[in-house]
Amino acid sequence: MTDLPPDESARATGQGPTTWRERYDAARARGVPLDPKSEPVPGVSAYPTAYDPDHLMVTTGSELDDLLALLGAAASDFGWGVRLENLDGTALETTAATERITAALDEFDLPTIHRVRIFPQPDQNRDDQPVPPIDAWRLLQRARARAGNKLGGVGLDHVMTIEPFGHTNPFGHTNPFGHTNPFGHTNPFGHTNPAGTAGYGLAGGGGRQVVDYVGAAPARVRAVSEKGRRPVIAFMDTGCGDHAWFTVPDVLKRQLPQTVEPIGLTDDPTDPEKHADQAGPFDGFLDGAAGHGTFVAGILHQSCPEATLIPIRVADSQGTVLEGEFLKAVRDVALAVLRYAADKGGQPIDVLNISLGYYHETPEDELYDTTMSRLLGRARQAGCAVVCSAGNDSTDRPSFPAALWQWPGADFHVDEPANAAPHVSVGAMNPNRSVALFSNIGRWVKSWAPGVSVLSTSPPFHGGAQAGSRNDRGTLRRESLDPDDYSAGFALWSGTSFAAPLLAGRLAGELAGPLMKGELGRDPKPRVDALRAGLDAVNKALPEVLPR
Repeated sequence: MTDLPPDESARATGQGPTTWRERYDAARARGVPLDPKSEPVPGVSAYPTAYDPDHLMVTTGSELDDLLALLGAAASDFGWGVRLENLDGTALETTAATERITAALDEFDLPTIHRVRIFPQPDQNRDDQPVPPIDAWRLLQRARARAGNKLGGVGLDHVMTIEPFGHTNPFGHTNPFGHTNPFGHTNPFGHTNPAGTAGYGLAGGGGRQVVDYVGAAPARVRAVSEKGRRPVIAFMDTGCGDHAWFTVPDVLKRQLPQTVEPIGLTDDPTDPEKHADQAGPFDGFLDGAAGHGTFVAGILHQSCPEATLIPIRVADSQGTVLEGEFLKAVRDVALAVLRYAADKGGQPIDVLNISLGYYHETPEDELYDTTMSRLLGRARQAGCAVVCSAGNDSTDRPSFPAALWQWPGADFHVDEPANAAPHVSVGAMNPNRSVALFSNIGRWVKSWAPGVSVLSTSPPFHGGAQAGSRNDRGTLRRESLDPDDYSAGFALWSGTSFAAPLLAGRLAGELAGPLMKGELGRDPKPRVDALRAGLDAVNKALPEVLPR
């Protein structure tokens, strides 16, 4: 048999992106940074974020035609045209599938979201050559100027990340271990350990690190009655890889019931929990977010062994996802829990963990789109608590969706849904119970949980770094620690990404007893009440933040 070239051999075995073009594309940053000075409009003060420049997102309503006309007129100023598309970027056509999803959204009062694609369309009768590069921010600002800043239902498609607008969680540029890999001259860490947040990116300082776990797997101790069920936690992340902890029946459920199509991403070659090195050169080093979802799943399982976990893969190996893609998955989650509450099939979800976020450039009323808040609010009304990581940028700037509640001093208004399960934003604590230096803070952070040097599950990745020394004797393989060989299945890692699932799991644990006894059924109100009371109990049981 003729040997295949390396890229074709990898493709034949399903080993992720394999050509140099695919790997460059995987490493390329999604979206562009916003220039706050571009296309200024009086009364609009913008701040940095990242977004896709090729389109805007609109929430449809009775005013959609007027909005499209306004956007079209503003686009013509630049020699651009606009067209309405489905949320996935396909042509806006009425098919059986779109009719079914539209009917479901109407039935449960959920917003319909579309893209407005921007494309060059110079007018021969106008002096609009050369056409400037397409830029959704400039179009949005020009439309606002025409509308006198009163422009609702339209916004940028932001880039959401495992660590909002910045480097992928958990922090440093040289993840996994830094310049003196594995530990340097002053082992264990000593004088060359950097000060500030950069230290959290190094092994021994909170960065991802190989560890061996010799304890027992989390144990289930309660039986499920005939009328009962297990608590269910869904988590929107990079998916979940294989691990011995997740082979126990009912621990992991790979997919929600479909609305029209699978929820989230399902393609195998770009699965960050199977293929850890998808971006950049063929060096074997782990991508920043590879294994992140498996790590989150392990924390959920440790904090609530009785729960069934549902991974919803939305982020890539760099830890990024466009807001529109995320909203599409949130929409389908909301439909699943609303259908369950209405006894029309669906899927019960008691807690939804979101370790993702972004920063909005103009988080003020009239300039902020509330679609994400509306979708999450409807899920909460159906008995699904929402738990979000606060972010790792050491700022009090609100991160979304974590800050989507009506906190004191907010620049924006959230229509808090009546009779709804909690919405919780979670910051991270160090092991000594001080607030982690990297953790976002502010009045919008509701709760605190341990999030530094947390132990959890990892896919059995074996990265490009090798042991510093190897000296075999006879049949014995002898070597020093291989700093990125995770074949033991466990790791240490840090981030608010990991504080959130600890709280989410404990919150689900507060429901485990009554749910498994059959005392809580489809009616969301008793579960909402139990989740509210459960959150109070969880916050009281969590360690208190160390005072100054």
